Amino acid sequence: MKISVALFAFLSAAASSTDAFAAPSRQFAVRGGSALASTKDSKTKDVEKTDEKDEKKAAEDAPPVNIGWDSHKYIDEVPDSLVKEGDGPDGNYPMRSKFEKMCREAQVSITKAIEELDGEGSFQEDAWIRPTGGGGMSRVLSGGKVFEKAGVNLSVVYGTMPQEALQAATERGVDRAAGMAPGERVPFFACGLSSVMHPKNPFAPTMHFNYRYFETDGGVWWFGGGTDITPSYVDEDDMKHFHGTYKKICDKHDPEYYKEFKAWADRYFVIQHRNETRGMGGIFFDDQNDKEPDEHFAFSKECVNSVIKSYGPLVEKHKDDEYTPAQKEWQLMRRGRYVEFNLVYDRGTVFGLKTGGRIESILMSLPETARWEYNHQPEPGTPEADFIDAVQNPRDWV
Repeated sequence: MKISVALFAFLSAAASSTDAFAAPSRQFAVRGGSALASTKDSKTKDVEKTDEKDEKKAAEDAPPVNIGWDSHKYIDEVPDSLVKEGDGPDGNYPMRSKFEKMCREAQVSITKAIEELDGEGSFQEDAWIRPTGGGGMSRVLSGGKVFEKAGVNLSVVYGTMPQEALQAATERGVDRAAGMAPGERVPFFACGLSSVMHPKNPFAPTMHFNYRYFETDGGVWWFGGGTDITPSYVDEDDMKHFHGTYKKICDKHDPEYYKEFKAWADRYFVIQHRNETRGMGGIFFDDQNDKEPDEHFAFSKECVNSVIKSYGPLVEKHKDDEYTPAQKEWQLMRRGRYVEFNLVYDRGTVFGLKTGGRIESILMSLPETARWEYNHQPEPGTPEADFIDAVQNPRDWV
């Protein structure tokens, strides 16, 4: 039984996931409420009233059930900065501003390079602001000569998030919510640049990256991000180039980074119900705050500015490769796996949905076309079978 599915996700991270950041409210929930009940009836009633008040406040702060395209205000001209001093929780305003500037510059340079590589397609830009502070810019290319879909999203967000969204945003989310009252929302700031590129040719790999900076109430901050590659066929030279590019960057900043972050990517990008990774990995990191902020910033900046260096040559090499209908079908089946990971496991997707994010931004990572074929098993000894072995048993490429 064969099923073809068209998935249309217009754009604006994630990645989030993939990565999109947005939140609907900057109201701060009342901390604590009454946690201790007295044996006296009068005090018990006071506790019950306070709890009811806290529950009502939490409900008022919660994002609306249905959030979509119309939950943001579109603007014709983008302000010089979406970061405003005094907005959001107290924190490192210079770093917020510097990280946004870095993301803006990278968005421009990366989309320009992809347009040149495609040769025909061009990015459409949408820009918006949120009444609660911040906003974003999305750039999407669709129906190009080389790329079926490519998107690069910038988000700057102030707001409050449920504690479960904090857990989705970071691997130490549980610790960072310690001491907060049940149902209390966490004031936060987030800035990130996320991207997914889906080429048409089955031999040209899909690429994803996301680089982000978070702050939460109480002066807590951290950096996260990574770049990863998802081909449909194994090309060892391609993987050596891609991984080698990021190993050089990692080694420059910390000799332990590549080994740690490569392994982290192999653990993170796992489709658990399939017992396989989404692709061939790359680097992934989160919760980075053990050095000075400027050191983490410098690493993130060099990583995002190396996206085209690591990825562009692979697309250039394969964009005109000949392929059969069966190879195209295989690519679409692998895209189906990509969709499964993003909708079920991706931290950026979960975070965006739990904080009232812009739906088109959250789902930007999905390809326009994908395929699910019932119980498909590659023939032993084929390139497709070799690919399955590589995603079931992650390999070292450099």
